[in-house]
Amino acid sequence: MQAFRVTTLIFATLAAQLAFAAPGGSPPPSPPPSPPPSTPSAPSGMSGTPEATPRREAEQTYALAYEEIAKAKKDVANGKAKNAQKKLKRALERAERAVGLDDRYHEAWNLLGYAARKLGDYDKAFAAYEKCLDLKADYAPAREYLGEALLEKDNPAKAREQLVMLEKLNAGAEEVMLLRTAIEAWEAAHPAGVKVEAVPAAPETLRTEEKE
Repeated sequence: MQAFRVTTLIFATLAAQLAFAAPGGSPPPSPPPSPPPSTPSAPSGMSGTPEATPRREAEQTYALAYEEIAKAKKDVANGKAKNAQKKLKRALERAERAVGLDDRYHEAWNLLGYAARKLGDYDKAFAAYEKCLDLKADYAPAREYLGEALLEKDNPAKAREQLVMLEKLNAGAEEVMLLRTAIEAWEAAHPAGVKVEAVPAAPETLRTEEKE
């Protein structure tokens, strides 16, 4: 029991250290994908490492991908875009390996979508988010990221659909706030892109009278 508590504390500390710093003067950035799960300690009386399984290997690979995402975000904050791209590519490769090991690992699909989106591969990102949500429709981080991706492709209407879904799911305030803020920022930057109800055409009889 004591070993479990120590392991939990270690991973909680690691997750805090991997948190991203938000650059000032812009809307709050989306958080990184979910941190990797804690690796349970071996039962008492057993020695050696836990038995290797595809899921366990997928989780270990996911943890490495998560670390690359965290490092990439720090590089972006420090103006090192090229270094960030290299780390995002490694994160993408590891996420693809993770879902190859366990194709029902929804968190890994979400991370894959995140890395692909940051690298500009929206087709791969949308496919990954769709797969993640097929596996777990109420996974709020993926819906929030999907909404951001839709905004980046200038589709605020679809992004709002994701916001409505988050609200219906009674998702955490963080995901709702982040996506709502992103939508409001997009609309402020694209006033011409905000949909306005079209003015209906004049009746045929009125147009005929104007010609006369």
